[in-house]
Amino acid sequence: MAAGKDVNLESLKIDTGETAAAQVERDLRESIIQLELTPGMRLSEQEIATRMGVSRQPVREALIALGKSKLVDIRPNRGTVVVRISARKMMEARFVREAIETAVARRASEAFDSWTRRKIDTVLDRQKAAMAAHDHNAFRREDEQFHIAIAEGAGCGLAWSAISDIKAHMDRVCNLQLRHPDSMVRLIAEHEAIINAIDTRNADAAEAAMRGHLNGILADLPQIEADNPDLFE
Repeated sequence: MAAGKDVNLESLKIDTGETAAAQVERDLRESIIQLELTPGMRLSEQEIATRMGVSRQPVREALIALGKSKLVDIRPNRGTVVVRISARKMMEARFVREAIETAVARRASEAFDSWTRRKIDTVLDRQKAAMAAHDHNAFRREDEQFHIAIAEGAGCGLAWSAISDIKAHMDRVCNLQLRHPDSMVRLIAEHEAIINAIDTRNADAAEAAMRGHLNGILADLPQIEADNPDLFE
């Protein structure tokens, strides 16, 4: 089971300020999003604890948090299972993201932090490098950095915090979407359209570009489900 690196997370709390449970949750969440922990897989507290060099208590806390996010199903006396991908939850997450991120895009087109704007160019370069390397996991991480930077540049960092939890239900589908090489080309073009609209202070275009970007996954969803029936509800 790919549950994380061999490292004693409990000893890192002083250095990072993050609890062992939070670090275990973050690591497991990423493994679920990357589909290393596949839908339907049973998770063992003891196995995760041994693998990550922590006690069972932070693992238990991490699994409870992931249960609240609907990424795992904790069944009393039956164990914990990674939930299958829900098209309904994914569409709900997309709806929330659209409502928030289109508003952020409009605000970004009115005023945008210049340092963050330069950072976005670096993010886009890394995305292109990930595409060239056919590394869809790295590409998705840079996709997230792009959206975080848009929110921060617009002075709406809390907007991203509001959706960071629910977006995991989109991220698993995005990971499947990115396995098709053409999707990376399209997504980079969409990112460039968003930032170009922000650069030209065109609020309507920025909002439309962000909406189109977030809606693109809906067109791909039926084929993704058909190609991966064992991963979906």
